[in-house]
Amino acid sequence: MAQDPYKELGVPRTASADEIRRAFRKLAKQYHPDKNPGDKPAEERFKKVSAAFDLLGDEDKKKKFDRGEIDAEGHEINRGFAGDPFGRGGFDPRGGAQFEGVDLNDILSEVFGGRGGGQRAGFGGPTRGSDVRAQVTIDLEEAILGGRKRIAFADGRTLDITIPKGAVEGQVLRLKGQGAPGRAGPGDALIELAIRPHPVFRREGESLVMDLPVTVPDAVLGAKVEAPTPDGPVSLTVPKGSNAGSTLRLKGRGLPDPNGGRGDLLARVQIVLPDPPDAELERFAETWRKQRPYAPRRKG
Repeated sequence: MAQDPYKELGVPRTASADEIRRAFRKLAKQYHPDKNPGDKPAEERFKKVSAAFDLLGDEDKKKKFDRGEIDAEGHEINRGFAGDPFGRGGFDPRGGAQFEGVDLNDILSEVFGGRGGGQRAGFGGPTRGSDVRAQVTIDLEEAILGGRKRIAFADGRTLDITIPKGAVEGQVLRLKGQGAPGRAGPGDALIELAIRPHPVFRREGESLVMDLPVTVPDAVLGAKVEAPTPDGPVSLTVPKGSNAGSTLRLKGRGLPDPNGGRGDLLARVQIVLPDPPDAELERFAETWRKQRPYAPRRKG
């Protein structure tokens, strides 16, 4: 049985939507597969946290869960007879249970006109179709900005799905009624998201980071350079005297935040020498080293 999603996220049932999102982000950061390579328990924990957020992060599903209409996996709950109204315990809805010597199936037969419980979902009759699972790989830009993606199921069906903004690795999207058919209705489709590694951008916790190649003259003298972002290239000012490892901040070009906005993209300066080596630059460096030697020191 699936764990209580509130317990999975470590939040009380009175938690607000923001508190739920913050809890998920914290746990996703802690157990993300990229941070725990080869750690199966961490991977399983990440999947459970993602599934819990898939339920509690959806206002409609959260309300249904709180009312006891769906379980922790999002399945509808067929309550039938909730138990002995006189406080003498419940029963197994699969049949055969009795209350003080009275066969429950006899009662059901009277209630449903001699049909018993056999034709009712939850009492051995028509059942809901099973859920189907699939995985779709998306680009980092799609995870950040959202978008549409077409997936194919093993039975040959194709379906267009919406990738939400701020999607994370291992997040599971539930598509109601897109699972296997059943007499009591179809099941759901559970789509797990995998994010393809990006050649330029990478996630470090809740930050989006990239390396920014800068020439020696631009680092020494300062310059405006073209920098890539998930939204397209922009002009970025490299300050005069920038050192390797300096961090430049591009406002609003990073990951989505819980309030519906965007964080910043952090560009780390990487000073790149000419390739092939430049003879004039080498002569200049040799003269500089002799006439103006200096020893860099760590700050702080």
